Amino acid sequence: MQTNFTPEQLKDPAIQRANEVLRSCVHCGFCTATCPTYAVLGDELDSPRGRIYMIKEMLETGRPADAKTVKHIDRCLSCLACMSTCPSGVHYMHLVDHARAYIEQTYKRPLFDRVLRWVLAQIIPYPKRFRLALLGAKIGRPFGFLMPDARLRAMLAMAPKQIPAVSRNDDPQVFPAQGPRRMRVALMTGCAQKALNTDINDATIRVLTRLGAEVVVAEGAGCCGALTHHMGKARASHAAAAQNIRAWMAEKTGAGLDAIVINTSGCGTTVKDYGHMFRNDPLAAEAAVVAGLARDVSEVLTTLGIEKGAPKGLRVAYHAACSLQHGQQIKTLPKDLLKRAGFEVVEPADSHLCCGSAGTYNLLQPEISGQLKALKVVTLEAKAPDIIAAGNIGCMMQIGSGTEVPIVHTVELLDWATGGPRPAGLDVEGKKAAPAVPILR
Repeated sequence: MQTNFTPEQLKDPAIQRANEVLRSCVHCGFCTATCPTYAVLGDELDSPRGRIYMIKEMLETGRPADAKTVKHIDRCLSCLACMSTCPSGVHYMHLVDHARAYIEQTYKRPLFDRVLRWVLAQIIPYPKRFRLALLGAKIGRPFGFLMPDARLRAMLAMAPKQIPAVSRNDDPQVFPAQGPRRMRVALMTGCAQKALNTDINDATIRVLTRLGAEVVVAEGAGCCGALTHHMGKARASHAAAAQNIRAWMAEKTGAGLDAIVINTSGCGTTVKDYGHMFRNDPLAAEAAVVAGLARDVSEVLTTLGIEKGAPKGLRVAYHAACSLQHGQQIKTLPKDLLKRAGFEVVEPADSHLCCGSAGTYNLLQPEISGQLKALKVVTLEAKAPDIIAAGNIGCMMQIGSGTEVPIVHTVELLDWATGGPRPAGLDVEGKKAAPAVPILR
């Protein structure tokens, strides 16, 4: 694609990167075939190709973002299915992230939108605040029908029936390996996940230590910055990321680290991109080191290896989170691990399509998100699974709100299969309990 940025514009590193991405696009349209919003809306402007043209025009002219451009950029899930499909290697993620930051700088949203986005940015990345908000939403949920805005109704509906107690495993500490230590890893405990589902980190610690990893929860590490990053709030996202970089580098230069384990794939995609985010920052070198150490939990478990388990008699429908299969290009490892552990693994039709969670997307774009959730649930239930497994808390919450099939994190099943407790998510009230398994090892 031909671009027309001036030499002065190209002095800006962000514009320079946008120019590189734009020039790699040959506007072939392959991306439209796998774009979820184009699939449900049928509007070219709600496809990657359409958004690329709008971003190009906006950045080249240097004009402030307008309502039309903002509308279609906001509708983008950042699922990155287009990047898996693109034959030209267009790095759409970097382009749309820059567009969102540009929108945040140049466009004044309606007052209610500004307040709503500010509230989300001030609550979700902070577990204590988020817990209080979930408690308030739980109390207010019966009155959701009185809310005039669909986004407020979506926020009330988000609250789980039971808010888990705080897990002290998420506190800064070191968990020794069982038996000879094979590696030393830092566990990213996250933010929203610590309020929504504490079982995931607990299971991760158990299975890693069981397989010989020493696990450290680093002092000072917290939210990865993804939620605010995808809202265009660059200052907030970079501040959160910088805190993590310093915390993990202290461990790296201290007792050492072989990997940073991340069990929320949306966070993993962002942490693996820290090198790009901080390329022009004094923390550039440290950010690159951290990005290079970042691993999805499935990558680390594959390295450690798990024993081949006897057949469990359970059919698991594996939901491939977009941030894992498209953002990190990890497509087979979780399925391979589940199969090795003894589970029957099936995949739904159109597994490349997003479930509609996408960070705060299900709260800010509830109608489109709801359509995508319904499509995903239908394809998953068509496989008649006993359990649904996923590697991202957002997907678990989204899909779980639309099906009676129990949904748990992949690592919970792997922990169970290697000697850990039965995942509590299999016995949630109102869900069809997965059958008990007499022998797991």
